[in-house]
Amino acid sequence: MPRYAAFLRGVMPTNCRMPELKRAFETAGFTNVKTLLASGNVVFDSRAASNSALEKKAQAAMLETLGREFLTFVRSLDALREMLASDPYRGFRLDPGAKRIVSFVVKPPRADLVLPIGRDGARILRFQGGVAFSCYERTPKGPVFMTLLEKAFGKDQTTRTWQTLEKVVAA
Repeated sequence: MPRYAAFLRGVMPTNCRMPELKRAFETAGFTNVKTLLASGNVVFDSRAASNSALEKKAQAAMLETLGREFLTFVRSLDALREMLASDPYRGFRLDPGAKRIVSFVVKPPRADLVLPIGRDGARILRFQGGVAFSCYERTPKGPVFMTLLEKAFGKDQTTRTWQTLEKVVAA
């Protein structure tokens, strides 16, 4: 049975307990459910289905079980492995201290958006398959990359570090 990962927007320990989130995914009929890092990362097994169908199923189960839903992005672990192996950052010069981040987005960028773009140490480098690949360097201005991403893609998105994706795939 295929294994998938769900990335939920806005989940944190203060608004969703992981055992309850796990139960919601089990209620949806998913098996071998595991939450990771208490920040809205869930891996699970399911019969093969489209990402969209699995997202809707998970969101409906969260609403039923938790009384609320979180915007959800689902990818197969095989697709995530391929993404990691492809190294979408290859060809870009990154500062050794730069943090690589991946944002799953609902809508593609405006047609007139030319990538890469940057602001205050944050750069959106590439957009491919519903995913924005970005990097940032820590600055006193805080997480400028979120402002840059929201301006380009809106708020219907969720972001993870490259290291988080590696942990999800290994789970």
